[in-house]
Amino acid sequence: MKARTMMPLLGRLQAQESLNVGVIGLGYVGLPLATLIASRGHCVTGYDISESRLRSLHSGESYIDDVPSLQVAELVKAGRFTATSDFRTLEQADVAIICVQTPVDRTLNPDVSHVLAAAESIRNHLHPEQLVVLESTTYPGTTTELLLPFFQETGLVAGRDFYLAFSPERIDPSNHRYAIEDVPKVVGGVTDICRDVACTFYGTFINTPVPVSSSTVAELAKLHENTFRTVNIALVNEMAFLCDRLGVDVWEVIEAAATKPFGFMPFYPGPGLGGHCLPIDPHYLSWCARREKFGMRFIELAMQINESMANHVVGKVTVALNTLGKPVQASNILLLGVAYKRGVSDTRESPALRVATLLQSLNARLAYHDEHVEEVRLGDETLRSEPIYPDDLAKYDIVVILTDHDGIDYESIPDHVPLVVDTRHAIRKARYPHKVFRI
Repeated sequence: MKARTMMPLLGRLQAQESLNVGVIGLGYVGLPLATLIASRGHCVTGYDISESRLRSLHSGESYIDDVPSLQVAELVKAGRFTATSDFRTLEQADVAIICVQTPVDRTLNPDVSHVLAAAESIRNHLHPEQLVVLESTTYPGTTTELLLPFFQETGLVAGRDFYLAFSPERIDPSNHRYAIEDVPKVVGGVTDICRDVACTFYGTFINTPVPVSSSTVAELAKLHENTFRTVNIALVNEMAFLCDRLGVDVWEVIEAAATKPFGFMPFYPGPGLGGHCLPIDPHYLSWCARREKFGMRFIELAMQINESMANHVVGKVTVALNTLGKPVQASNILLLGVAYKRGVSDTRESPALRVATLLQSLNARLAYHDEHVEEVRLGDETLRSEPIYPDDLAKYDIVVILTDHDGIDYESIPDHVPLVVDTRHAIRKARYPHKVFRI
C-alpha cells in the first residue's frame, strides 16, 4: 500500500483521489469486489487466511468463475492489487471492507464468528478517517449492536473519528447481464456522515449507490430480497406437488401465467435451494424475529417446503425406475450437474448434493457429470466428473438433471438412456415423453 494521508476522507473522495482499500475475505464476494475497485484506480489489498487462494492470486490466477485470470494478472502486475494474510498493512488502509462468510450453526442460529474475527483484525489497526464497511449478509442490528461498540472500545467515535456502514453484496454469480457496477448498491451508515462517506466511496466504482437511513435498514433490505425469492420458490415448488397429483405440467402452467403483463413474476421449481444466500439468509431473519418474540411462520414453512424438494426428486427417481422393474439399490444413476446453479463451480448448499446423499443412502451406484466441478466428496467417497458421450450414457439406468449448465444437448439424452428425471425443465420437447419424468 502507498503511504496514507490524514486529509479528511470525504474531501479526498470528492477530489477523486486514489485510496488504499483493504478487502477482507477473497471468496465469491470479496475477489470480484476487490478486482473491480482496483480496476477503477484504487490500490487494493485483499486479505485471506487460505494459502491456496493467496498462491493462486500471487501467480495471477483466479479461482472464481466471474473473475478472469487475465484481469487478476494485469492488476497484480500494475501494483493495483495484492493479496496477503498479514493484516498489519490495514494500518495504511483508508477503507476496510468485510466480505467473509456468515453461515448458520447446527441449530440454524447466526454464526458471526468470521465477521468478529475480521472486525478484530481491523480494530487492531483502526485509525482516524478510516471507513469500515460490512458487506457480509447478517441479521438486522449486527453493525450497530456488535461492530459499533467493538470498534468504539478503541476510543475512536463513529461519525467523528472514523466511519462505519453496512452495504449488502448483490453479486449474482454467472449473471452476464448485470455486472457488479451495474447493480444499485444499498448503503446505510451508523450516522448520516458515515452513510455519506460510504456512498461517496461506492460511487467511485458503482453506478448507482442507494443511501438509506440506517445500517439496520440496509441489513433488512438484503434479507428481504432473498427471503422474497425463497418464499416464492417455495410457492412454486408446492404448486409443482399439486400439478403432479393432477397430472398437469407445472412448467406449462407457469408459462401461461407469465403471459400476464402485470401482477405476476414467474418463479420456477427445482430440486431445492443452493448457494450461500437463499438457503441461509431467511434463517437470519427468522432468528431475529424469534429474538423479538415474534414468529415468522410463513418463512419457516417456505424453508421446510424447499428443503423437502430433494426427497421429492428421489421419489421421482424411484417411481421412474419402478416402470422398468428396478429398485434404486444397485441402479446406475448419472447426475447431470452438481453445482448449485447454472454456469458456476460453487457447490455450497447445492441441492444436487443433497439428492446425491439420499440416493447414496439407498445404495444407488452414483456417477456425475459437471464441467465446472472436477470432483465432489460424498460421505467417505470421492467422485470425479464423468464424460457424457453417447456411448458413456448407455451404461446408466437413469439420468437425473439437477443443474442445467449450458453446452449440453439435453433434448438428445433420452435417445441414449432408458429414463430421465428432469428437475430443471431442460428437456422441453421430449421425443420420448414416456422416458422423461419432470417435477
